[in-house]
Amino acid sequence: MSTDPKQKPATKENLHPRNSHRTGYDFKLLCKASPELKHFVGPNQFGDESIDFSNPAAVKALNKALLKYYYGVEGWEIPEGYLCPPIPGRADYLHYVADMLSELNGGKIPRGKKINVLDIGMGANCVYPLIGSAVYDWRFVGTDIDPQAIRSAKDIISHNPKFQNNIVLRLQTNKANIFKGIIKDGEGFDITMCNPPFHASLQEAQISTATKWKKLGVEKQTAALNFGGQKTELWCPGGEVGFIRRMVEQSELVAKQCLWFTSLVSKKDTLPIIYKALHGYKALEVKTITMMHGQKTSRIIAWTFLTPAEQQQWKKDFWDKD
Repeated sequence: MSTDPKQKPATKENLHPRNSHRTGYDFKLLCKASPELKHFVGPNQFGDESIDFSNPAAVKALNKALLKYYYGVEGWEIPEGYLCPPIPGRADYLHYVADMLSELNGGKIPRGKKINVLDIGMGANCVYPLIGSAVYDWRFVGTDIDPQAIRSAKDIISHNPKFQNNIVLRLQTNKANIFKGIIKDGEGFDITMCNPPFHASLQEAQISTATKWKKLGVEKQTAALNFGGQKTELWCPGGEVGFIRRMVEQSELVAKQCLWFTSLVSKKDTLPIIYKALHGYKALEVKTITMMHGQKTSRIIAWTFLTPAEQQQWKKDFWDKD
C-alpha cells in the first residue's frame, strides 16, 4: 500500500472481479479491525506499509484481520504448525465456482442455504466454509482426516453464531476414502471443493519451502514450512496428481449425488494425467479455470457425470423449490 494517504492501493487485476481483495491490503483499516496486526506492520523496501511474509505470526495476524474486516469472522485462531492459507486465493476459488453455478441459473449466482458445498480436507483454518457462508450464505460440510483440525474448526465456529447453521463438520475416519463415509444416502452437493496436498513427500515439501523463502528474500535456513502446514495438508503418496486421480476414481461412486466435483491444481503437468483419468471414468463435462495470484498460476479442474438434462432437473429439484 502506498504511504501517500491520497493514493489508493494498486488494483490486483488478476483476482476475480468480485474478490474483495483486488484493491490490496489497507493496513490502517485492517489494524483497526484487528489491533494485534499493528505489531507486524511496517515499511517494506519500497516504503509501503506491509508485513514480513516470512514470519508465520505476521501472516496469521493478517489472515485474522482479513477474515474479521471482510467476512465478519470473530476469534479466528489455528493451532501452531497448521496451514495458514492466503485468503485472496481462497476467495477466488469460491467466486469461480459461483460463476460455474450461475451458468445453470441464467447467469445469476444462486445464493442462500439451498446451495450445499462439500469442502474436502477443510483443515484447521475452515476458510472456505467461512468465506462461502459470509459472501453467498451457502451451506457447507467440511471434512478432514485430522481430529485436531476438526476441533479447531469447531472452535472457530463456536465464536461465530451466524455461521453455525451453515457449517457442519465431519471427520473422515478412513484415510483411503474421500467421499465414502462422508456423503450420506439421499444427500446432494452442488459443488465439492478441495485444496489437495501438493507434494509427494516431506523432502519435496521442504524443497518447495526453500524456494519460497528465497523468493521472499530470506537468506536464513529454517526447518519451518512457509505458512505452516501439517503432513496431511502438504504431502501424500503420489502428491497432488495421485490425490486428484483417486478423487476422480472415487467420485464415480457418488456420481449422481454431486452436480460438480472440483479441485485446485497447482502443477500444470498434473492436468494431462487428470484429463486421461476423467476420460477413463466417463466424466461427461470437464472445465479448467486458470487463476493468477501475483506470479503464481493455479487452476481449478471441474467435472460432472450429469447430462445437461440431469443438470436442469437438479436445478428444479434443489434450487427452484421455495
